[in-house]
Amino acid sequence: MRIQICGPLVIESDGVRLEYRLPGRQGRLAFTFLVTRRQVSRDELAEVLWPDDQPSAIDGALNPLLSKLRKALGADAIEGRTALRLNLPRAWVDLDAAAEAVHRAESSVARGDWKRAWGPAQVALFVAEREVLLGEDAPWIDEVRRQLADIRIRALECYATAELGVGGAELAGAVRAGRHLVRLAPLRETGYCLLMEALTYQGNLAEALHVYGVLCGTLRDQLGVSPSPTSCAVYERLLQSTT
Repeated sequence: MRIQICGPLVIESDGVRLEYRLPGRQGRLAFTFLVTRRQVSRDELAEVLWPDDQPSAIDGALNPLLSKLRKALGADAIEGRTALRLNLPRAWVDLDAAAEAVHRAESSVARGDWKRAWGPAQVALFVAEREVLLGEDAPWIDEVRRQLADIRIRALECYATAELGVGGAELAGAVRAGRHLVRLAPLRETGYCLLMEALTYQGNLAEALHVYGVLCGTLRDQLGVSPSPTSCAVYERLLQSTT
């Protein structure tokens, strides 16, 4: 089974699409919540489905919905009575795949294996750049979105670092990723450092020095602090390359 919760919801089993069998909006919310948590209490699920006005008889409202979910996904797909558990042991889930991919990318970067880092970083980016439950708003959805945002930043850092490591024609990709990192996380210094390095290797030293100035100004205005020793060391190397 293949499950995609980032972007349009997709549930595919043996080539058959199942998401259209879910019981409407509540079915999509309940299924996505179970995918992200795997096991929840009935009260937690009721809070997701009726955050403002829970029915007086929760069991009476939940049982028909759970029955429809089991009919759509398989009789054994949701187990338990008090604690509800999603039982899809061989399912591929895009959120899990992205988390595993960015971990592999980071491991490859740590070993300096740039070519092995590139593919997993791209996989993680492909998933993390998609929206979860577009148009919906809830604390648990925000939590998933923060998880995806973290994966996206880490994947971009891995991708930029790998492109820097390969060098040559790949430096343009490192510059694009560095600029993207600075836009997405303006207080995270890693993006600035990667961008400075990539621009310098391209021969754009003046622009790289300007990026350091932007970093200094942003940290000063937002936090009243100076760049970290790591960022300062990158800047010092750039200055030395001008002499």
